[in-house]
Amino acid sequence: MKADGMTRTNDLERRFAADGYVANIRVADEATVLHNRRQFDEVEAREGREKCQRGLYDPHFTIPFVWELATNSRVLDAVESVIGPNILVMGSHFFCKYGPTRAFVAWHQDVTYWGLDPAVAVSAWYAVDDSDVGNGCLQVIPGTHSGGIRAHGTSPDPTANLLSINQQVPVTAEEERRVVDVQLKAGEISLHHGLIVHGSQPNQSTRRRCGLAMVYIPTSVRQVGENSLGTRWRSVLVRGENRERNFIDEPHPF
Repeated sequence: MKADGMTRTNDLERRFAADGYVANIRVADEATVLHNRRQFDEVEAREGREKCQRGLYDPHFTIPFVWELATNSRVLDAVESVIGPNILVMGSHFFCKYGPTRAFVAWHQDVTYWGLDPAVAVSAWYAVDDSDVGNGCLQVIPGTHSGGIRAHGTSPDPTANLLSINQQVPVTAEEERRVVDVQLKAGEISLHHGLIVHGSQPNQSTRRRCGLAMVYIPTSVRQVGENSLGTRWRSVLVRGENRERNFIDEPHPF
């Protein structure tokens, strides 16, 4: 890697270690942004808005453009800088909010219900559409990844909470003051640690806010229980070697 590339990688690693997230990593040019949006528009027309809002799990196995994103070299370069060179893609999930809406994502930590040991995972959140405060962008509380797994309760508004089992973690007033809006342009990703407390507010606009979360783990991680959907993860090696064989490699779908 060239010196300037190494500098950027080291800076990303430092920021991720300190804050638990990094944002505004460009992974797609304008032509690819438009291609991906058109491809998702076709999925939306076929599957319907309700399913696109919170029901499209692991589309990297069935939708070619999602697999292309999950294995995009720029995405994997960023992921490698924070979890190392041997990488499994553990899952993917579309999150769409159609506004104006009451739907929100309550404060939570991803790894709480994923059954991983150690609890190490990173999500790359790709913006299919521009994601900003107006349409309910991702929010994070920097530094909360360093405190381990917290006890989760349930949201008092289960009909609007988009999380699969209505989970919610309490946050303090001081943490509320540190909330960061992770605003992304289409074609950018953010990375967030599996332990960082995060969520998102309702889409108050008339614009769609579609994002694709792609979850990666190092091959050293094991699954020690079922995930929140009551299933085992189907992981695919996307970079490096799987020496540990904690997961049986699924074949590449395309």
